[in-house]
Amino acid sequence: MFGVEPVHTGCATVGPRIVNREMALIRQAESSSPFRTRSRRTSTLQTLLTAVAIVAVTTLAATASASGAGATTPRVSRELGRSLGTVTVHPEAATGHAVDPLNKAFTEVFIGSATTPQVATATVNTPTFVGGNSLDLSWGPTDSLDISTTTPLQAGTTYDDSSATIEACQGYQSDPSGVSSAVTIDQLNVDSLGNLQSVALLFSCATNSGSYAIGGTVAYNVVPSTPDQGYYVYGGDGSLAGFGNDEFLSYLGDLSTVALNEPVVGMATTPSSAGYWMVAGDGGVFTAGDAGFYGSTGNLRLNQPVVGMAATPDGKGYWFVAADGGVFAYGDAGFYGSTGNLHLNKPIVGMAATPDGKGYWLVASDGGVFTFGDAQFYGSTGNLRLNKPIVGMAADTTTGGYWLVAADGGVFSFNAPFHGSAGNLRLNEPIVGMTSTPDNGGYWFVASDGGVFSFGDAPFSGSLGGTGTTDVAGMTR
Repeated sequence: MFGVEPVHTGCATVGPRIVNREMALIRQAESSSPFRTRSRRTSTLQTLLTAVAIVAVTTLAATASASGAGATTPRVSRELGRSLGTVTVHPEAATGHAVDPLNKAFTEVFIGSATTPQVATATVNTPTFVGGNSLDLSWGPTDSLDISTTTPLQAGTTYDDSSATIEACQGYQSDPSGVSSAVTIDQLNVDSLGNLQSVALLFSCATNSGSYAIGGTVAYNVVPSTPDQGYYVYGGDGSLAGFGNDEFLSYLGDLSTVALNEPVVGMATTPSSAGYWMVAGDGGVFTAGDAGFYGSTGNLRLNQPVVGMAATPDGKGYWFVAADGGVFAYGDAGFYGSTGNLHLNKPIVGMAATPDGKGYWLVASDGGVFTFGDAQFYGSTGNLRLNKPIVGMAADTTTGGYWLVAADGGVFSFNAPFHGSAGNLRLNEPIVGMTSTPDNGGYWFVASDGGVFSFGDAPFSGSLGGTGTTDVAGMTR
């Protein structure tokens, strides 16, 4: 347990790509795997495939393992809104959305000395599932994945060549140098008769010579199975990694194959947990799943960059805020005011919406808090000398209060319970964001290297710490 610092109740007057989980499915089995990879989307094969490149070189000299080479992502022209997913939601109540099942395969392929992956998406065909321990999947014209074991396949399990027979390298499966494969199953639902209802998995396969590598995600008939559980960590490049959940949002796709004009600075999820928004520093908004596009500032010249966002309770609108406190409201998000016409002592670094969506707080890097709409002011650190600047905030939907977190992990609570902090710890990298648990009995925060810190009833479900990540931008649930 982390050390606890005194509760602060405040006075008047807020590099390398992120490593997601894709090829890091080898992480659990990397001791037996001849290569290491580390990302779930285009950071996916990026590191996976240098894994293969190095494996190729090492294999020529001797039998050894290797880790990743870089890949250049294709430049894609920016649009005001870009839809990454195909999930749609029926117009029902925000609680209990009927989500259309996701049926999608996403793959990245490197052949020979190519430095740019061949990226493709396709609809998944009806799988063949035999005896509970053999699964055959196919999508697109020729792509397929077969995995079989001596025991029933299990969700939450990573399989490699030592624990299963895996065929995923397509026409390179019989490469003379041999292949190395891994599969992680996130969802696997079977009815009482043993018939497969849904499956979601990520996989990687590469020839040991480095001549070919493929990796990706496959989702068949999948809906969110763990809504509001765990947390997601996102990078400035728009990549995404989930922990303590079914990774549903990751199967929708992310921005790691898009060359952004400005980095991602904020993210919010929909009430159904079946979609999300990301906003970049220029105010460009990107949607996935059942998240609707309601507008952006991607075509405007902003006085200051966007630094954060929040969504309305029904998921039909959102706000984002710029460093000067300018607030932009879209969809059913009401505009309740801003600090855009004020001279601030320090720039705004984040925002949070009230539970009913009829107000919001803005917080500056000195801890000054600004309230609008029905958001109540309970205090700030604006008159305190902080060891490190404030970098984020989260609302307590039970008490109506809020927490602020500083770059050193110090937590300041206002009309909200103090669950602990990392203020007395020596961090490898600064904290960049925080989010609270659904019952407000705890919170997490994340550092720029992907390290996650949990307090109160917030469970620790994993992190990107120690993976070489340096550009984590924040977290959400």
